[in-house]
Amino acid sequence: MQGYDPTFQRSFLISGGGGDDVNDKVYFRHESCFREDAAMVVLKHRSNIKDNMPYAEVLHVGSTAVAGALTKGDVDLQVRVPQNKFEGAKEVLKQWYSVNKGSYQSHYFCAFEQPDEVLPLGIQLTAIGSDLDHFWKLTYFFKEHPDYIKAYNAIKEKHNRQSMEKYREAKSAFIENIFSSPEYKAFGQALF
Repeated sequence: MQGYDPTFQRSFLISGGGGDDVNDKVYFRHESCFREDAAMVVLKHRSNIKDNMPYAEVLHVGSTAVAGALTKGDVDLQVRVPQNKFEGAKEVLKQWYSVNKGSYQSHYFCAFEQPDEVLPLGIQLTAIGSDLDHFWKLTYFFKEHPDYIKAYNAIKEKHNRQSMEKYREAKSAFIENIFSSPEYKAFGQALF
């Protein structure tokens, strides 16, 4: 496929590309500051999605899903569906959420957003088993490997109140290193 670059695509998504203005500064707080509101947002939207797409797996992913993580305070959900249900699921989600126009889109990935929720909400619709069906696995990896969340928090502390663009670059490099680490590869194999 012409123009297809999985490394760019994965790095763009890892870095949170498309959601915020890169000229903005980024601010982090401990996830416990948002825990109650995040749980409410997750429950509300998971319930709505499952009521309308019972075949979907809806997972709370990202930093608000990991105890002890620093976060921008946004909530991320990953909606996993079989490839043959992807286009239908995309149309269902469009009824309630805006497509994140700044994010990568494909026949197996579509990002949605609802910034006016109690906490800003991002939804990653992925086809199960696709190249970008990794958000849930990375979240579980952080939960099982606290040293990695400490290192990730250190990156966030270093970039707190700094350039969003610089933070995204550091985040992308860190996550790519995780993806290539022996711990992550072993973790992924143990899941299947």
